[in-house]
Amino acid sequence: MAMRILVTGAGGFLGGKITRMLIARGDHVVAVQRSGAPELERLGVKVVCGDLSGPAAQVLLNAAASGCDGVIHVAAKAGHWGSFQQYFAANVTATRNVLTVCQAQRIPRLVYTSTPSVAHAGGDLAGVDESTAIPARFHAHYPATKAVAECEVLAANSAMLSTCALRPHLIWGPGDNHLLPRLIARAQAGKLRFVGNAQNLIDTIYIDNAARAHLQALDRLNPDAACAGKAYFLSNDEPLAVHDIVNRLIACAGLPACNKHIPVPLAYLLGALMEFGHQALRFKGEPLLTRFVVEQLSTAHWFDIRAAKRDLGFVPEISIDQGLARLAAAFAAPALMNA
Repeated sequence: MAMRILVTGAGGFLGGKITRMLIARGDHVVAVQRSGAPELERLGVKVVCGDLSGPAAQVLLNAAASGCDGVIHVAAKAGHWGSFQQYFAANVTATRNVLTVCQAQRIPRLVYTSTPSVAHAGGDLAGVDESTAIPARFHAHYPATKAVAECEVLAANSAMLSTCALRPHLIWGPGDNHLLPRLIARAQAGKLRFVGNAQNLIDTIYIDNAARAHLQALDRLNPDAACAGKAYFLSNDEPLAVHDIVNRLIACAGLPACNKHIPVPLAYLLGALMEFGHQALRFKGEPLLTRFVVEQLSTAHWFDIRAAKRDLGFVPEISIDQGLARLAAAFAAPALMNA
């Protein structure tokens, strides 16, 4: 039976793929985002524009959510640079507004897109599962605010509103407007460097697998569901060394492998200096390196996803090899980038 689903951040990489999958199976989608999205409107999506953290957010959301059977809340401020106020507004205030409207309108299910960074205390995350505690302190505003939002979403789980949080790690594939463009730009400029020996294992996830997991969670959510009130790590279940996955990704764009490295202590010092310089001199944009980024690049990040397989029925249907083949084909034929 077709549902009416509200998707926040539907114009983004993950939100756009989720929206297309919902439409492909016959659901109706209402998209809430900051700016217009003609490409979504052409698919039959009702696009509502506005700031989810602004003073009129609840009025906006109330109108958009009317008659909806569920919400997938993807919109967030990602990255590693910006003020705490910016991150708090985009990641916490916006989520609170979504929760308030879900409860007021008795929308029965909410899927929240979180991040594995909420479990990162600075060291290795090697084969960990969801029992890993959320740290008391974070080294960046992004994971700190996403952790607050995730906890509030899960605490809101009730007989009236079933909630769960998904933590996909490093989403990539055709249409990526975040990770791949940065890697490629730095590789083309000769500025790409690995931190340390780059043999630390990390998980990634192909875009279709990440999006499909959101639909699986949406479909399974109900007050008695095993996934209600819980968070789940998501990945392709194929951890690779940083050196391997990065070089395989840029190879899809026809770029040569990178073999340049920076020692971890030096990278950490450079990150600290760049952070100080940007703050003191009020440079625009973001630093090339921060201490948080150094920690992310030099430590292991791979996860035990048995809980997602068990409770969501999640299976990474597209392997890394298959995803890389699709990505290479998309670079060869740009029309495939947003397919």
